[in-house]
Amino acid sequence: MCLAAWLMIERYWLAAGFVYVAFMLGDSLDGTLARAQGRSTTFGAFLDSTLDRVAEGVILGAIGVTLADDGRPWAVGVMFVALTASFIVSYSRARSEGLGINDNKGGLMGRPERLVLLGVGIFLAPLGYVLELTVCALAALSTATAVYRMWFIKRSLERSGTP
Repeated sequence: MCLAAWLMIERYWLAAGFVYVAFMLGDSLDGTLARAQGRSTTFGAFLDSTLDRVAEGVILGAIGVTLADDGRPWAVGVMFVALTASFIVSYSRARSEGLGINDNKGGLMGRPERLVLLGVGIFLAPLGYVLELTVCALAALSTATAVYRMWFIKRSLERSGTP
């Protein structure tokens, strides 16, 4: 993932897009492959989720560096909202599972949707303000998803009688 980030910072958008897609495809298949081979473990699932957050942070960090280099501080601020909201979406799902709520997967911007949106933004970044629009969309939709998931947890706990 660091290679994709470096390529983005250096403005090799097409190469960055291909590296990003290759990494994301591999990342999405590793858990499936481990389960199919009977090699999945609880720690493996934890490690995979943790590394997913690291990868997302690295990519959004590279986008932030790029936007800062381009003199767009407002877009860097929006990128931080996107990063925070993306992490809250993932955290709220994990935390709800810890509370025994295993069906908190709703909202518009789960991880697969965020990955696709970022991939499109990376490939189309050379076209005007596409990167800024991508970050704005990611921030808005991830925030909406985080709020929805928090509301879902609250409703689920109320239904179960848990204060």
